[in-house]
Amino acid sequence: MSDSRRQLISIGVFCIVLVVAILLLTAGALGDWLNTFPTVFLLFGIWLLVLAAMSAKNPQRYEREPFSVAGMGILLMTLGGAWLLFKSNALYSIALIVLVIGIVALVAALRRKKP
Repeated sequence: MSDSRRQLISIGVFCIVLVVAILLLTAGALGDWLNTFPTVFLLFGIWLLVLAAMSAKNPQRYEREPFSVAGMGILLMTLGGAWLLFKSNALYSIALIVLVIGIVALVAALRRKKP
């Protein structure tokens, strides 16, 4: 899949994520309207993980490594989750961030480079 097609798909997915967040807000599932931002982070982070899996199957030259894209997705999901947890207990939010940083550091250290 070409880079321009992936970008167009990502724009479409972002629009769908925004619509889902707005629908969750109007249904009352999010509570406060400020919870739409971390919800968008969470959902778009999931999309980045899917995008990393897609690019791992068919890597192209001069594009970001799938590990890097997956790391950005995990970072977005962590920020969204930490933001949502911050309202209930800030300590849980900090613990989540430190836990994910530790897991990503372990995976990065144990991952093998392709020859």
